[in-house]
Amino acid sequence: MFDTTSRKYRILVVDDERRMVGFIRLNLEQDGFEVIEAFNGTEALDRLRDSLPDLILLDVMMPDIDGFEVLRMIREISQVPVIMLTAKGEEDDKVKGLELGADDYVTKPFSPRELVSRVKAVLRRGSTFEEEDEGVIEVDDRLKIDFGKREVWVDDELVKLRPTEYRLLYHLVQNAGWVLTHDQILTKVWGYEYRDEPHYVRLYINYLRKKIEEDPSDPKYILTERGVGYRFVDYKREETP
Repeated sequence: MFDTTSRKYRILVVDDERRMVGFIRLNLEQDGFEVIEAFNGTEALDRLRDSLPDLILLDVMMPDIDGFEVLRMIREISQVPVIMLTAKGEEDDKVKGLELGADDYVTKPFSPRELVSRVKAVLRRGSTFEEEDEGVIEVDDRLKIDFGKREVWVDDELVKLRPTEYRLLYHLVQNAGWVLTHDQILTKVWGYEYRDEPHYVRLYINYLRKKIEEDPSDPKYILTERGVGYRFVDYKREETP
C-alpha cells in the first residue's frame, strides 16, 4: 500500500483556474502531500526547475501555453511523472497526451478520491519497481537488454525508453513464452486502478514495437494473441531441427 507518511511527496499543480488549484491542493494536503502551485505554463516550468516536484498535475487548456506544449517542454528536461487534467474526454486527446510522454490522464470533473488514487498509483509505479538483475539478456543478435543498468540495445545502439515502456518490456521479457492478458499487464505495469483502461496497453505496445522491432507491422519480439493479450517471444527455447 502506498504510504505518504514515509516522506513528503511534492506535487506541482498547474491550472489557470485558481478555484480548481485550491480544490486539488485541499484534497492532496489532506492525504499528506506537499503542494506547489502554478497558474500558467511559464510558471510551471519555473516551479519545475526551482522546486523539483515528484509529480505534476497539468491542465491542458491554459491561456499562454497549452498543456500539451508545456508537457513537450517538460520532457525535454525531465522525466518527472505527469498526469494531464482536462475537461475533454475524447480518446484522441488522451492518446496525444500519452504520446507526448504523459503518465496518466484524468478528465474533469473528477472526484477527490479518483484524483488522489491516480496520483498514488503513478508515484507507486516509480518508487516500488525493482527489477531482477540477470546480467545482459541476449534475445538474439539484434536485441540485447541489461535490466541491471536499465539499458536496451538494438543493433548495437542504445535505445531510450520511457519509464513506463521500460516497465512494460521488463514484465513481458520476464514472462517470455507466456501470454499476459490485458488485465495482467495493466495490473503489473500501471496498477489495479487501471483495469478498465485497455487503451494504455495497446498504445504502449505500439511504442515499444516502434523502438525495438525491425518491422513494427510484423513484430518478431512482442506477439499479439488476439482476444487475449501479448506474448514476448520465447528466446530461451532451443530451436529443434
